Amino acid sequence: MDPTIPDGAIEPIGVVSSPRKNRRDDEWGAVESTITLDADQFDPAALNGLAEFSHAEVIFFMDRVREEEIEWNDRHPRNNPDWPSVGIFAQRAKSRPNRLGLSRCQIMSVDELTVAIRGLDAIDGTPILGLKPYMEDFGPNGPVRQPAWAGELMANYY
Repeated sequence: MDPTIPDGAIEPIGVVSSPRKNRRDDEWGAVESTITLDADQFDPAALNGLAEFSHAEVIFFMDRVREEEIEWNDRHPRNNPDWPSVGIFAQRAKSRPNRLGLSRCQIMSVDELTVAIRGLDAIDGTPILGLKPYMEDFGPNGPVRQPAWAGELMANYY
């Protein structure tokens, strides 16, 4: 397998402004942030209609994770030995290959090139790679199942 991504195909579209300046695992639910699109790439028309949605999915690049922190195989989530060692793709750790983050956030308002959101688990200055409205029809198709440790890990996340 030799897939390639053309040079320049993935570039930040904007940046996060957040009161959270440091990496931390929990208590993201009340965090209010803004995403400001790059004015050199976009005009306000790019956000037309987004305010009609309650939530957005935000794709971001976790740029503060150093390359030597990236996990390629398995580990205990949050290095907690009480939870099973699982593959990096069976958890949502920030130290993952490609350092991509994905969050579903509440849209508070849209103004010009800025989207105010609540619940984005990205720190101040994080590059934004994608922004999509959340639509119920793109939600899970069928019942959701997860191991008990995942619920324990998420108990204080939001």
